[in-house]
Amino acid sequence: MAVMARLARSVHVASIKARRKGRTYVTHLLRRTYREDGKVKHQTLGNLSHLPPHVIELIKGSLLGQIYVPVSEAVRVVRNLPHGHVAAVLGTARKMGLPQLLASRPSRQRDLAMAMIVSRVLAPSSKLATCQALAEETQLTSLGETLKLGEVEEREMYEALDWLVKRQGWVEKKLARRHLRDGCLVLYDLTSSYYTGSHCPLAEFGYNRDGKKRFPQIEWGLLCDGDGCPVAVEVFKGNVGDSETLSSQINKVRKRFGVERVVLVGDRGMITEARIREDLAPVEGLDWITALRAPAIQALAQQGVIQLSLFDERDLAEITSPDYPGERLIACRNPLLAAERRRKREELLEATEKELSKVAAATRRKRSRLAGKEQIGLRVGKVLNRYKVGKHFKLRITDEGFEYERDMRKIAAEADLDGIYVIRTSVPVARLCAEDTVRTYKGLSAVERAFRSLKTVDLKVRPFFHRLAERVRGHVFLCMLAYYIEWHMRRSLAPLLFDDEEPEVAESLRASAVSPAMRSPSALRKAQRKRTDDGLAIHSFQSLLKNLATINQNRLCLNPISDGSGGLPEITTFTEPTTLQRRALDLLGVSLAL
Repeated sequence: MAVMARLARSVHVASIKARRKGRTYVTHLLRRTYREDGKVKHQTLGNLSHLPPHVIELIKGSLLGQIYVPVSEAVRVVRNLPHGHVAAVLGTARKMGLPQLLASRPSRQRDLAMAMIVSRVLAPSSKLATCQALAEETQLTSLGETLKLGEVEEREMYEALDWLVKRQGWVEKKLARRHLRDGCLVLYDLTSSYYTGSHCPLAEFGYNRDGKKRFPQIEWGLLCDGDGCPVAVEVFKGNVGDSETLSSQINKVRKRFGVERVVLVGDRGMITEARIREDLAPVEGLDWITALRAPAIQALAQQGVIQLSLFDERDLAEITSPDYPGERLIACRNPLLAAERRRKREELLEATEKELSKVAAATRRKRSRLAGKEQIGLRVGKVLNRYKVGKHFKLRITDEGFEYERDMRKIAAEADLDGIYVIRTSVPVARLCAEDTVRTYKGLSAVERAFRSLKTVDLKVRPFFHRLAERVRGHVFLCMLAYYIEWHMRRSLAPLLFDDEEPEVAESLRASAVSPAMRSPSALRKAQRKRTDDGLAIHSFQSLLKNLATINQNRLCLNPISDGSGGLPEITTFTEPTTLQRRALDLLGVSLAL
């Protein structure tokens, strides 16, 4: 046996180079080296030059003592989990310091809260489904392993949610320190989400923005900085009016966040005359920007304050009225909006006339004739309530019949104000000129985008799988923190998304603040070609996350080798990112190894 081992060690592959006629040749010979009469001699056992280079290398390694086995026998894939989207979202959250915002010290509750927030961005689902997606046995992504959560129970998820909602005030205060400064702009708006359960004390019937009139609802207001970055959220009962929530937000900004001087921006249903008189005007350092309702604009037109001649040269003009002392009024006229309103009004009038003609015909038919003021009035009322243009018709209802015609005077009076809206503000002109004031009010669209993302497109705040009021509040707060991550990710990933990465350029191309928003040339090119200037595919936020999810985290185990010398421990590798995926990770400033 020892002789055979010595013999094996004496056999080797010799590579000999030779140059003939200007060309270099390499000959690979299998040789045995031995000693005879005190001299080293070589015996050629065979010529290997005809073999492929990789086979020759295998023979060399085998003669040197290396052991080769098939990959299927040597390597065992222990687990393969989607990881790229986890690295993108969790890496961004850590880069922003979100764990430290939740709590300065690491804890099980903080890790579980982070898991729920990140999961809401990755794949919105119930707490039970999230728990199953994180548990070792049923995990769907690498998130649970990355956070080292181990076994996760549903009870722990609810305890972490309770822990999070108790810290909401502290977290929002830290966010305010980051994003709000003295004299800053604050955007505020309110929305509602319908509730399909029956035992939540917050669920009440009210003005339902989702069009689900048969269900109670929960209202929640979002507070953002001037760029639309979310800072705070508050949940209200479903029957609370928009303007009734304003005073709590003022106290939150001034007292809890310590911002004394602030400009509050809200829509015409939020900052009403009563709220200005009672909550805003008496407070020093608190300014506001809102818009007038249609009846107030009609009153100004009747007084002659608003006339079409104001817009002969420009699409906006500052006006004054004794009804608004110490305030600035900026009248704006958008021709495109005016044309759209004329079109919609004409469609509604025609649809109403079509239905009213059916009612009139029913009063003239011979069989089952519709008669009686009360019965005719009920049918007419249903039509008018459906299309909401009853004020533009003259109606004559008798016991025997029904007649109608358009009220051309009222239609003409309303048409004169088509496309006209009036911005109302207490901010002095030295601080914000008329154009900047209009732009600031239009900035409320950032809150509307947040609502779309939170309610439908990305984060899906409903359905509410909770009955307790505090857990509903915790759920909405958790969704807001998820949008906080998404907001920052969208800004970083804008070159790869359909989002406009050059909003300043787009704004400079607008003729005025009243004209419709425009997209920058780079955004138009992306939308047309569906590719970036360097040829990468353009994505939506969700489709880019799905693309990143194809980067897997692979746990590999090397099997013991046949001679019993044992194998290596488990190793973790990642799928090689594509050019697009590498660009996305670089834009976010994160790596796969978290």
